[in-house]
Formats: sequence, C-alpha cells, structure tokens
Amino acid sequence: MLSIRILGSGTSSGVPRIGPDWGACDPANPRNRRTRASVLVRSSTTAILVDTSPDMREQLIAAQVSDIDAVLWTHDHADHCHGIDDLRQVMHARSGEPVRGLARPFTFEQLCKRFPYVFEGRGKYYPPVVAIEPLADRCTIGDISVRVVDQPHGGITSAGLRFEAGGKAIGYATDFHDLTAEMRALYAELDLWVVDALRRAPHPTHPDLNSVLGWIDELRPRHSALVHMDHSMDYATLVAELPAGVEPGYDGLELHA
Repeated sequence: MLSIRILGSGTSSGVPRIGPDWGACDPANPRNRRTRASVLVRSSTTAILVDTSPDMREQLIAAQVSDIDAVLWTHDHADHCHGIDDLRQVMHARSGEPVRGLARPFTFEQLCKRFPYVFEGRGKYYPPVVAIEPLADRCTIGDISVRVVDQPHGGITSAGLRFEAGGKAIGYATDFHDLTAEMRALYAELDLWVVDALRRAPHPTHPDLNSVLGWIDELRPRHSALVHMDHSMDYATLVAELPAGVEPGYDGLELHA
C-alpha cells in the first residue's frame, strides 16, 4: 500500500487570500479553501511528511496524524518551511525523540541558519526537535524508497520526489518552472503524479495549467492530481474541463497508487 494525502493544495497566499479575496473560486465550495502546499506519503508502516507549511498544525490535526518517520523539505521558501516549530509537538508524540529531517544542501544550509534552535536546541528545557541530514539522490525511509532530482525554481532549485513501495510509484513535483531531462526520467512510469499547476496564465517560477497538461500527456502517469493552485483555479470549473485521469487536488484528498 502506498498513498499520498494532500495536506495543503494552495499557493503561498492560500485561498482565499487575506481580504477575503476568493478570486475566481466559489467560496461556497469547501474544496476551494486551500492551505499552503504540503503532502503526507504513507505505506502500511511508514509516514513521510513533505514540507512544514505555516498551516501544518491544522493540517496534521485534520489528518489525525501525530507521529511521522521523517520530514523532507523541497526548498526553503516560507510557505514550505515556516511551520517548522510545530514539529516540536511531533517530537513530544515520539516521547522526545527528534524527528528525522532531510533536505538538499542549499535548503539544509538555509534551514540551519534560520532555525538553529530547532536543530541544536536551546538550554535545558528545549532539546533539539529535528535531527537533520542531507537528502541524497536516493534514500530509504522505512519501507519507502525515495529518489530525488533538483528542479529549476526561479533562481533556486526545489527537490522533486519519487516514492516507491510495494511495486507502486508516486511522484510529487511542486515549485518548478520547467521540466528537465532528469525530471522526465524521475517522473516516468508513475502510478500517480501530484504536480504543481499554479494557474492558467504563465508564471516565471511555477508551471501553468497548459504546460502541466502537456507534460501529463507526455509522461502518461496512470493518474494525476493538481496542487499549489491559486485563487484563479476554481475547483468545479477544473473538474468540468480536465481530461480523464486528471483531477484538481484539494485539502484532505487521499489518493492511493
């Protein structure tokens, strides 16, 4: 069994934006209410959190999850890491054992600079919360194997992820603006691809909907779900227009490979 739960399906400002600004999204449809992007990948024995969004507390409460085997960070942007303090409660759920954390070298460096107390602790009453280590091109967490490539995301890179267990494969691609040859190899022959589709209009650091649909047609995953969507991407409108095998993700959606 290999599954992925979309904890947060929104972009950095969430939906609605402060205002409240729903844009083209129908406020009456609860699937248009989007927290910041994060997912939880699970097998029968292992749980991996990807990113610690500013909405992580509510996301894990909604998922009824208090313990994880590891957290992976895709990159250091605020909407993907600034919920890191809530890992303290996960550490408590683990009887004080620090959470295993993994990040690519630049992200590793930035997280350690920004949140040193998370990794080093602070005084007698605040022990380290996370035991961080470099995220290699290949690693194993519990019974889930993880493969990684660096994706172009404006002036930095993000970690593109492929999870495999029990003969099934799930890809998670967020915060990138082009599909490289290495990414094409990583995301080939997927049972499920959860992929950033920010909006319809082109964007300099995220993929637009038409580009993503073209890549899906090229790579042919068995099923695909769109995430990291802004307030221009109404859920019901997308359901009506997307091709077979592609659906808009929403907060709380659980998919099995």
